[in-house]
Amino acid sequence: MWTAMTFQITASLPGVCNSKNIELADAKGKSTRSFSFRWYSPFALRTAYKVERTKSMTTDLGQRVALVTGAGTGIGRAIAIDLARAGTKVLVCGRRRELLDQTLNKFPDSSAGKAYTVDLTDPAATEQLAADINKDSGDVDILINNAGFSSKIRSARHIGAEEWQSVMDVNTLGPVILTKSLLPGMIKQQRGDVIMISSLAGLRPNVMAGAAYSAAKAAARAYMEVLSSEVRRHGIRCTTIFPGEVDTPILDNRALPPDADARATMMKAEDISAVVMTALQLPHRATVLELSIGATEPRDMSADIKAALDKEQH
Repeated sequence: MWTAMTFQITASLPGVCNSKNIELADAKGKSTRSFSFRWYSPFALRTAYKVERTKSMTTDLGQRVALVTGAGTGIGRAIAIDLARAGTKVLVCGRRRELLDQTLNKFPDSSAGKAYTVDLTDPAATEQLAADINKDSGDVDILINNAGFSSKIRSARHIGAEEWQSVMDVNTLGPVILTKSLLPGMIKQQRGDVIMISSLAGLRPNVMAGAAYSAAKAAARAYMEVLSSEVRRHGIRCTTIFPGEVDTPILDNRALPPDADARATMMKAEDISAVVMTALQLPHRATVLELSIGATEPRDMSADIKAALDKEQH
């Protein structure tokens, strides 16, 4: 017969879960059986659940290695800085070393990044870049194909072969060769992100963006669709971002560069970076395949279109 009961209460999760151990003893004090009970604080339990759910809803960018192309200015610089702030090891590349160094100097820890100068229109140099990065930093698992170029000649009637080829090489050939060179590391890890910074011109080709630039960005979109269908089974997410007008140095290459008033209504580089960071931080089970983003306030582009069509402007 049980004649005595002893109780021991412990808190296994303070404020959330409490447990009670009950031991049953006979007349001689010898333990014969024990039971355990637990009860929960509903409010604390809901709070703990929300915290854990929030953690599961985002992807930690720490301990990852990212390469951002065209990171010396504009959107590329903004993305590189935001990634560095998130704890990612960020590698940057571009043609001008001084601009890349300026980007690194804006990192929380400039020594944590590394810059590479490269001409991405040169396939051999691009492949060598990938080899150097793999040797220096290991496998890249976030690739931001941001480098872009647009010619001053926008008209399909007036653009020449050399300018057409230059636009295509920067916007399509470079990203294709670089992505191909870095994919083996992502496939080995069964995880990775490839993000292409395209343009609304890739969705809606137009004279102001130019014939060559519109065609190049449309081609980049098609490439990303095919790439995604091939590599998603390896845990690699492919995302294409289509920004509208963004106040960056590439606008200076237009037949009629926008003035300060026009630029004031445009999106900024950090706006596009925010979209990229959101896509990267989603749970890995979710992929933003495509996303277009434009300025809230429209502007009159009639003068820009006229300049793009005017042969005398070229």
